[in-house]
Amino acid sequence: MKFGIGVIGATGFIGTPYRKEIREAAGDADIIALCARRRGPLESAAREDGASLVTDDWREVVEHPDVDLVLVVTPDALHHEVVMACVKLGKHMICDKPIGANAREAYDMWSAYKGSGLGHFVPFWSRYVPVFARTKELVADGLIGEIKGVICRWQNPRPDAIPFTWRDNAELSAGGSVGDVGSHAYDTARWIIGDEAKRVVAHAAVISPAKPDLGEPNLGEALDWGGSHAPAEASKTRLGTAYDYGTILVEFASGAFGTIRVAHSRYLRKGLSPDMELHGTEGSLGIDRASSTISLVRPGSVPEVIDTVPEIAVNKFAEYAFPGVRERADGTGDGHPGLDDGWRVQLFTDAAVLSAQRGAWVDLDELNPEAS
Repeated sequence: MKFGIGVIGATGFIGTPYRKEIREAAGDADIIALCARRRGPLESAAREDGASLVTDDWREVVEHPDVDLVLVVTPDALHHEVVMACVKLGKHMICDKPIGANAREAYDMWSAYKGSGLGHFVPFWSRYVPVFARTKELVADGLIGEIKGVICRWQNPRPDAIPFTWRDNAELSAGGSVGDVGSHAYDTARWIIGDEAKRVVAHAAVISPAKPDLGEPNLGEALDWGGSHAPAEASKTRLGTAYDYGTILVEFASGAFGTIRVAHSRYLRKGLSPDMELHGTEGSLGIDRASSTISLVRPGSVPEVIDTVPEIAVNKFAEYAFPGVRERADGTGDGHPGLDDGWRVQLFTDAAVLSAQRGAWVDLDELNPEAS
């Protein structure tokens, strides 16, 4: 099956590199239609891709007869209507995470695609990082026994002068950093240990100062500007409303406990500690993505590096996304992340946001339509 691709959000921070990978996977797909809000970058993208349709109306992409796989890489709050139109018109779909504005929307999407015979994929790329994949194997082999504790740090600091983007706007971003990098952190943890969160308590806030207000740059443009300018160079600023920091305590269904810290604020840097720690009855693992190493410590011993699994360059669409869509479509398996995972993850991030607002524990079942 060779896909005819339509990309909604084609020229943004996510859409641009995705299109490049699709072009390089020419045996799997042709880019047919592109949708974005700015005409200049859109026409340039069409020349790169050889797309026959460019538009600022997403409906034209979804309705195009030669498009059978739609990429939805717009702001979080704009996903639901597009995805529901895709399933109605019989289109396979790849949707960026968080897949909806909230868990209710995410559940609607999953319910619509479940049993439809249509393929779907959610880009939880961290599952394919070799050091995390190897960790999953070690845990499944029982190397550290029964998992009792999880610590995860997903801190992605941005430049001091980075301008305001839609990711800083709570009306468009589903939970800010809690939904953005928190999605990756939680999905990676749940996938490795084979467990789901039962309840959470969280503290989250906007801890960065007001950011330069340059209009509506995409994240790539904002990172470029922020990396070469000082905050004082902006004539006006805007304070973010979407969380850029969160610490989430988790109780898993198995009784294991966890702490997940996420941030985009420049104040929380990475590299001082492992990205993830897994503590079991027989030992503990430390996973450091920067060095691609896995360390083991047993009771009464000192930590030692037991494996080094470097990342390798691959075409993520050829290797993971397109096979994932095909497998979901033909019912041969769910080994790749899909809308079911997107919904489960958003149930967690929504509960964390609600907990931060309430200042209290939140059971995930409170937000789960299947539990009512």
